[in-house]
Amino acid sequence: MSFLINLLILFYLVQDLFNMKKLLLIVSLLMFIASFISCNNPASDFNRNPSYIHYSKHARCRMGCRHIDESEVKEILDRGNINFSKSDLNEDSCHKRYVLEGTSHDDQKIRIIVAECNDDLTVITVIDLGRDWPCECE
Repeated sequence: MSFLINLLILFYLVQDLFNMKKLLLIVSLLMFIASFISCNNPASDFNRNPSYIHYSKHARCRMGCRHIDESEVKEILDRGNINFSKSDLNEDSCHKRYVLEGTSHDDQKIRIIVAECNDDLTVITVIDLGRDWPCECE
């Protein structure tokens, strides 16, 4: 009888060991998937706080026509959503184009297109999504 009880105890211990191995395997797999997703997330590649922001001549002209100033562009850089369907992220690091969209403090719906290279950012153009402004930019 004692042998049978010991055998049952051993069976439950082995079963618990297999369950622990399964649990450990599942947790390890989930951690691997989470790290893979975060490493391959294009949004995590974008630097929202570059050391220098350069404005193209075209961007400056469009900002003037559309009554959008640098503080509003910075707001969109800080808090805007990356529109991945309009962004071009299949280029090398200095030729990717990020499209960011958001609402500024004066309630303008703004889209900006930027290029990032090293720790510098170039604003290529600035668009007011809510209003079509007359503009004479070259």
